[in-house]
Amino acid sequence: MASFVRVARNLFSSSFYSHLLKDRAVAQPATKTIQNAVAQSLSVVRNNITQQIKSKLRSEKQLFLTSSASLFKGYNFRNRRLPVKKAREAYATQNTAVELALNSVVKVFTVSCSPNYLLPWQNKSQRETMGSGFVILGRKILTNAHVVADHTFVLVRKHGCHTKYRAEVKAVGHECDLAILTIENEEFWDGMNPLELGDVPFLQEAVAVVGYPQGGDNISVTKGVVSRVEPTQYVHGASQLMAIQIDAAINPGNSGGPAIMSNKVAGVAFQNLSGAENIGYIIPVPVIKHFISGVEENGTYIGFCSLGLSCQTTENVHLRNHFSMRPDMTGVIVSKINPLSDAYKILKKDDIILSFDGVLLANDGTVPFRNRERITFDHLVSMKKPNEKAVVRVLRDGQEHDLSIILQPIQPLVPVHQFDKLPSYYIFAGLVFVPLTQPYLHEYGEDWYNSSPRRLCERALRELPKKANQQLVILSQVLMDDINAGYERLAELQVLKVNGTEIDNLKHLRQLVQSCNAEFLRIDLDDDRVIVLNYEMAKAATSSILKRHRIPSSVSIDHLDTE
Repeated sequence: MASFVRVARNLFSSSFYSHLLKDRAVAQPATKTIQNAVAQSLSVVRNNITQQIKSKLRSEKQLFLTSSASLFKGYNFRNRRLPVKKAREAYATQNTAVELALNSVVKVFTVSCSPNYLLPWQNKSQRETMGSGFVILGRKILTNAHVVADHTFVLVRKHGCHTKYRAEVKAVGHECDLAILTIENEEFWDGMNPLELGDVPFLQEAVAVVGYPQGGDNISVTKGVVSRVEPTQYVHGASQLMAIQIDAAINPGNSGGPAIMSNKVAGVAFQNLSGAENIGYIIPVPVIKHFISGVEENGTYIGFCSLGLSCQTTENVHLRNHFSMRPDMTGVIVSKINPLSDAYKILKKDDIILSFDGVLLANDGTVPFRNRERITFDHLVSMKKPNEKAVVRVLRDGQEHDLSIILQPIQPLVPVHQFDKLPSYYIFAGLVFVPLTQPYLHEYGEDWYNSSPRRLCERALRELPKKANQQLVILSQVLMDDINAGYERLAELQVLKVNGTEIDNLKHLRQLVQSCNAEFLRIDLDDDRVIVLNYEMAKAATSSILKRHRIPSSVSIDHLDTE
């Protein structure tokens, strides 16, 4: 439009038109012939202006249409982010996902009851949750572990069916957030088709997430593309395993549903990113296959292997020079070794891990993964089967060594989760002893890291076990009675010794208490605190304290067989 104004301005400022105006101004008494000549000249000028403006408009319009055609060529205006080809692929993926889902994706109804870790002889209120699942080979249903965690009753419903079928949980892997369900009723399997597992999708490949999210009762399909593939924190199991990030929304109820690419499963939806929009995560096929094969080979879930190491990167050149690393060498430094791991007998602190099973480690601890992608070498370790050997090349005192290490799942000193089992406890003279677990600390609320006892929290997250079956036993609370008066402020301290003997776990503590043959029972706690009780009087007071607090037993079910 600015160009049109400039054309008009130039025409009106011409010397001819200015001359005519000037002549018209000074020739007022002129004859009628002069006036007609001026009017005719003005009409000619006006016509010239109109023709030039029309010509300019036609050329500007043609330029705009030509530019627009080249700019938007190959794009679909219904989906302005995707070219037509990719939009068609996404549409085809969604249609294929819908067709496959109708006879394979199911809705899971779970009734669960979680234990109360502060009052370990009680359960919390019963609650009902819903999720998704899908049929796989072998007449099994795959879903998320958190969908059936602490379950007491599980039902499954097919798409388009009004009947709910009773399901049994065959195997649960809380670490990888996967579970396998089975259904005995033959009627359920009529018309059901298993989904086939595919491969790890590449970046920007389209996937369709199928499930039963909140907001409705019927099946739902949402599409998205793969954003990244890397090890991610699994919220349910507090583990670090490979995951696929997609830009499709994964809402409560979607959990356990398949993410379909073409006509195969690319992953299982399991979590989203809190505080972000349209960022969801799916469990990739390698993790799924590792879980399923482990269950088939062992009859139950075993876990994912670990080296039991804490490593430091060697990105600083001075650090590398100090450990005699050549310019062509890359790797990570061994900082801590779990005493329960096989690596504890083979590796040493300050060893430089150069490669794992022949795959070179970078100075940041990553290894090559597909096309110009990198992933932490922990993924290679986690994909190993239990009791499988791995060859680790290390640099020690300037010399390279190839060492063979047997890999095993390693349990932490303080368990990070305790699903599907009741907490352990032992009560004597109103003193409630429990093993320290992270679920116990979670009872302090969402901000448990800051609100729970600082000393217990630090030990739970950082301390390593020194021997097998070791537990950190704490005095969780004191049920008040005359026998324990004055000891109520000693709660939430770790128990170290009973009558001078260091305890290994809760079972050991109970054995030491029951085998006491002295007049007094002495219990040494953390922070140099001591509890002393008359043993016979304390033993007699225990039953009355249990009756007063309506506690059915002084010991948890898992320790009843040792009574």
